[in-house]
Amino acid sequence: MDPIVAACVSVVRSNHQIIRRRARMRRLLAMCSQIDVPIYATPSSIVPPWERYLDQTQDLRRDYRLTRTTIQALMDLLRREKTHGWGQEMEILMVLYWLAHGLSYRLVSNAFEMPRSTVCDLVHRVCDAILTLLDRVIGFPLPEQCPEIGSGFQHLAGSPAFGRCAGAIGVCHIPIKASHPGAAPDYLNRKRFHSILLQGICDSTGKLLDIFVGYPGSVPELKVLKNSPVFVGGIYPPSGYFIVGDGGYPCINTPIALLTPYHKPLQGSLEACFNARHAKACVIEKAFGMMKARWRGVFFKALEVSTTFAPKVAAVCAILHNLAVTNGDIVEPAVEEPWPSLDPPPPEGEGAKGGRLLRQEVAEQVSASQHWPLHLKDHDYD
Repeated sequence: MDPIVAACVSVVRSNHQIIRRRARMRRLLAMCSQIDVPIYATPSSIVPPWERYLDQTQDLRRDYRLTRTTIQALMDLLRREKTHGWGQEMEILMVLYWLAHGLSYRLVSNAFEMPRSTVCDLVHRVCDAILTLLDRVIGFPLPEQCPEIGSGFQHLAGSPAFGRCAGAIGVCHIPIKASHPGAAPDYLNRKRFHSILLQGICDSTGKLLDIFVGYPGSVPELKVLKNSPVFVGGIYPPSGYFIVGDGGYPCINTPIALLTPYHKPLQGSLEACFNARHAKACVIEKAFGMMKARWRGVFFKALEVSTTFAPKVAAVCAILHNLAVTNGDIVEPAVEEPWPSLDPPPPEGEGAKGGRLLRQEVAEQVSASQHWPLHLKDHDYD
């Protein structure tokens, strides 16, 4: 046979094979649509993180920093009808893997054998889906639940005076890479790295009751507080309760009741005793420490995402933190060098006089409780 003719015949056969394959695929898709079978993309081979997830005996914390119970709870909350793509389980696991290790999209692409563009798209899409859970997972307690919250702080502080404590407030710096050189100075914090701020209020177990995230790292925590919805609207705590915070905040009773420790030099044992109990109740750093220990790739290295997406990532970590705490998935808090305290103390403003009076009242209650007979301590006769 003439070589040119042979080549033409080969091309024709190849085209016929392509046509037949496409026809078979169309028939397969038609059959699946009739019997309602989802069509998912799958990795070219079983990738190790996915393989370990499929093995019910495997501990998933090494790959995803969450227990199997917490991951299943997340999947149940996000469950939706899906008939194409990579499958919901695969997508969620890939994003958890990205959060757990703080990897670039390229490295996650290699680990899961997905196209890099797909990884980028899924990270943004799944994070947006998790953010829809914010109001269901993070929220203030109902007024009738506040006594239980106060009981937890009373136990932490070791004093009945903190039975009216309804939360602990603080801020956390999340390292980022400032993408716009002109904006870089705004994100440079006191420790000379670029960050965004996450303000949180937690209960005695470290579960977050409220978050406010996105301000540049150079902004003082007092300004973050004054611009947060909880302060502007006087939303929390309810009347008769207070929250505790460190010396970077003012001691006030309006628009919210916020008690801070006495500044040094301390005037007598009453102030020293109050500060000691206050330090035990102010557990927001412990809550942040648990988040940092779980998501080291987010909190201990600069996030390689835009400054507009970084707050979403921080909020997702907060949601997953609460979900883990709710399911008994606890990690030891990461120990970090404390931030330098503000000097001088924040200026006094509206509510400062009432705040000092409230703190004095609580301090006297703390001091009085130290002299109770042992058999009367930790009892409530009201």
